[in-house]
Amino acid sequence: MKLIHTSDWHLGRIFYKTHLTEDQAYVLDQFIDVVRDERPDVVLIAGDVYDRSAPPVEAVQLLDDTLSRIVLGLGIPVIMIAGNHDCPERLSFGSCLMQGKGLHIVGLPESCSPIGMSDEHGPVWFTPIPYAEPAVVRDRLGAGDAMDHDAAMAAQVRAALQATGMDPASPGCNGGTARGGDRVVALAHAYIIGGQQSESERPLTLGGTGAVDLAHFAPFSYVAMGHLHRPQTLAGERVRYAGSLMKYSFDEADHAKSVTVADIDGAGLASVRTVALGSRRDVRRIEGTFEEVARGAAPGVNRDDYIMACLSDPDPVWDGMNRLRQVYPNIMQIEWSAGAVGRDGLGCLAGAGVDHRNRTELELFCEFYEQVTGEAMSEDEIAALTALLEQAKSEREAAAS
Repeated sequence: MKLIHTSDWHLGRIFYKTHLTEDQAYVLDQFIDVVRDERPDVVLIAGDVYDRSAPPVEAVQLLDDTLSRIVLGLGIPVIMIAGNHDCPERLSFGSCLMQGKGLHIVGLPESCSPIGMSDEHGPVWFTPIPYAEPAVVRDRLGAGDAMDHDAAMAAQVRAALQATGMDPASPGCNGGTARGGDRVVALAHAYIIGGQQSESERPLTLGGTGAVDLAHFAPFSYVAMGHLHRPQTLAGERVRYAGSLMKYSFDEADHAKSVTVADIDGAGLASVRTVALGSRRDVRRIEGTFEEVARGAAPGVNRDDYIMACLSDPDPVWDGMNRLRQVYPNIMQIEWSAGAVGRDGLGCLAGAGVDHRNRTELELFCEFYEQVTGEAMSEDEIAALTALLEQAKSEREAAAS
């Protein structure tokens, strides 16, 4: 059985005040081409379908169009779960009506009945495990011990296994077989301990308490994970994050976005490969002095990409953003490398937290000059500045009299 696994579409995303719906539609057209070429038995979408719980109209229309083209146009079933960005009730609206057409949407943990399919080797069970807060798991599944995300995941996995006929307490419950050898595939949305995070992922909790143990997923033949935006695997190839549809932060500039194609044979997972997805505009970081960056993109590079410029100039650059926007229309941010124009390792002016209320104007300007240039003002410069400050003071007093 062939599976296509994707996640973290984040439809309706806004990137530095820019709506990404057209960019997302461009990538989803490619995704549908992959589905058409691969002809999988099922498409798995592992959460964070939308970027926020109340998505904009354009995002809802894009999802409707995409799912219709896959389920109705290509006749390929889809199983989709809610992630931490989704509103489970909104996402799963009409799910009972849609099941008959092959669209299975699971938003809440109590709706996680296994979905059965079959191939030449026999039945394959798909267990959807949507993202759910521990309090929701306690309430909906009656799991009184689900006090954190790890315990909540354990309760959800336990319920999913029992629904397929597997005994979670059995020593043989390891390797994804149930009901006399039937294979079991899970869809889940969580942060598994050991995964590589990106800055565009919304933390599930503060302090790392949202992490779950990889051991919970030992019973499954394949685990289609969502939440982490970098494509990656855990436990060999069997537990896999497909990664996000697009690059959603400059931290992801080095990511290679793709869709995962997995094959299940009679014994379980047989193979995993990826198919690359291109973008309408790339998300890139460019480094150098202002003059180097302002020379423009190299031949073959799209100047309309989403750009962060990391500048290394020793002196301040006047109106840098607007000037670079003439070269890169979609430049989003300028950063200064460590040590540039008197900044610290965070790209900020040093001394920002000092109380300056008791300092004179001359002292403040001298400190500012040194922070920006890295050099102290000379005696002649201080004398000239003092004269200007005295002149300004005299003019203010004359105007007030």
